[in-house]
Amino acid sequence: MSRGKKTTTVSVLFVCSGNICRSPTAEGVFRHLAKKEGLEHLLHIDSAGCHSYHKGEPPDIRAQEAAERRGYSLKGIRSRPVTHKDFLIFDYILAMDNSNLSFLLSNCPKGHKSKIKLFLDFAPAISKSEVPDPYYGGAKGFEHVLDLIEVASIGLLEEIKERLSP
Repeated sequence: MSRGKKTTTVSVLFVCSGNICRSPTAEGVFRHLAKKEGLEHLLHIDSAGCHSYHKGEPPDIRAQEAAERRGYSLKGIRSRPVTHKDFLIFDYILAMDNSNLSFLLSNCPKGHKSKIKLFLDFAPAISKSEVPDPYYGGAKGFEHVLDLIEVASIGLLEEIKERLSP
């Protein structure tokens, strides 16, 4: 190991209902931005869903297409449910909406609730607190979700960069 190199890893888990639209989009966007900043080796980034009904499935094709139009890849991401272990290993557990937040808080073991936040808490310039679920809407909904996720991802990355700086 090189002297002076920071090897701390910060772990981030993005959570939505089924882990096929919002949270995998956030994972892909955040992974892209972290790589662009040269921080991918310092971050563990993942996503999960409150429910397991899409377990093993790739992200919704509409989410994949919207992400690809902006240069983000969701390839390799597969839906999975939140597990007990997630609460123990992740530094940030970020809910897309208040329903996800309630689920996480009610299932979180003692001593780990401070890790759980709404993702848009990292986007103070946005007046909304929730990333809306685009599943039952059209293409514009997925574009709107990307707009919100990009802003919150930049805010989160700034906080993590401060956390990692000496």
